[in-house]
Amino acid sequence: MGLMDIFRRSPPVGEHHETRAIAPGYTAAIMAARESWISGASNLGELTAAVQTSVGLWEGCLSLSDVTGTDMLSRRDMALAGRALALRGEAVFLIRDRLVPAIDWDISTRNGDPRAYRLMIPEAGGGRAETVLAPEVLHFRIGCDTATPWTGTGPLRRAPLSAQLLHELESALRDTFRDAPLGSQIVPVPEGSADDMDALRSGFRGRRGATLVIEGVAQSVAAGMHPQLGKAPDQLSPQLDKTLADKLLADAKDAVFGAFGILPGLMNRSTTGPMVREAQRHLAQIVLQPVANLMAEEATQKLGATVAIDVVRPAQAFDHGGKARALGVMLKAMAEAKAAGLDDKTVADALAFIDWAEE
Repeated sequence: MGLMDIFRRSPPVGEHHETRAIAPGYTAAIMAARESWISGASNLGELTAAVQTSVGLWEGCLSLSDVTGTDMLSRRDMALAGRALALRGEAVFLIRDRLVPAIDWDISTRNGDPRAYRLMIPEAGGGRAETVLAPEVLHFRIGCDTATPWTGTGPLRRAPLSAQLLHELESALRDTFRDAPLGSQIVPVPEGSADDMDALRSGFRGRRGATLVIEGVAQSVAAGMHPQLGKAPDQLSPQLDKTLADKLLADAKDAVFGAFGILPGLMNRSTTGPMVREAQRHLAQIVLQPVANLMAEEATQKLGATVAIDVVRPAQAFDHGGKARALGVMLKAMAEAKAAGLDDKTVADALAFIDWAEE
C-alpha cells in the first residue's frame, strides 16, 4: 500500500458487507472542530495588546532557551514554535537538512498516534503540498484532549469567553472614542431669528470636541422664568466611569494573562522588582519548562538523539541572592561534614533525604 493510500477512503461496501450508522452528531462535531481549528481565536482576544504581550513572552522565553543534543532546533525555530504554540496550541516542522515549518496539515492516525501527514509548506509564490510519514515530522502540541490527542489547543481556545470579553470591551471603547461626541456641548444662547439659529447649528454640526448643538433659552426654560436662570452648557460626553469599563477591562486582561500562565501582577504599573522576578520564575518554571520538556521529548523521539531544552537558566528565572546563600550554606555544611569525618555515602544519603538531585 502506497503512502497516499493512507489518506484515501475505504473501498465501496460490497453486497456482503453491512453499513452501520455513526453516532448522532458526529459529523456536526467534526465540522465544529474543523471550523474552530481554522478560525482559531481570530477576531477575538488575539487582536488585543494583552494577548500579543503574552505571545511575545512565550516567543522570547523559548527563543532564549538552551537546546542541547541537536543543532536542528535553532533560535529562529524555537521562536516560531513558541508563537505557534501560544496562538494555535501546536507547531509542525518537516525534518529535512533543516526544520521547515508547515502552515497546514492533515493527519492519519493509528491508536491515537499520527502515522502520516499531508503538509502544506509555505512558499513565496504559493504553498506546496507534501505527504510524509510521521517520523519525518516534528509535531509540538499542548493542551491535548483525550478525544483528539493528536491536536493541540491554544490558551485562548481553552478560555474563549475571557478572550471574547476582552475583545468586546476593547471594541466598545474603540468605537466610543471614535464615534462618541467627546468634549461636545449643548450651549444655550439668546434667541435669534430662525435663519440665524440654523446657520449657527450648521456651523457647529459634526465638529467633534466643539459645540454640536445650540438651543435658544426660550425653548429650554419654563414659561415665566428668567431666560438665563440656571442655564449652563450640557456635556454630551458619555459617562464611561459609570459603566465600570476600566475595572472590567483590567479584570479581562488579568484573566487572559492568567490563561497564558503570566501572573497579572507582572503588568501592574505599581509592581516591584520582587514581583517581576516571581512572575518570571512562574512563567519559566511552571508554564514554559513543561512545554519545553514536551518539545524535547518529541525531538528526542524523531531526531535520534537525546535532546534537552532549558528555559529557566537562560531566562534567569531564579533568585540570585537565594542561590548564593544556598551555595554558602552547602559549602559550610560540606566543610563541617568533612571535619566530622563523614564518608561520601553518608553525605549522599543526606542529600537524597532532602530531595537534592541533579537532572
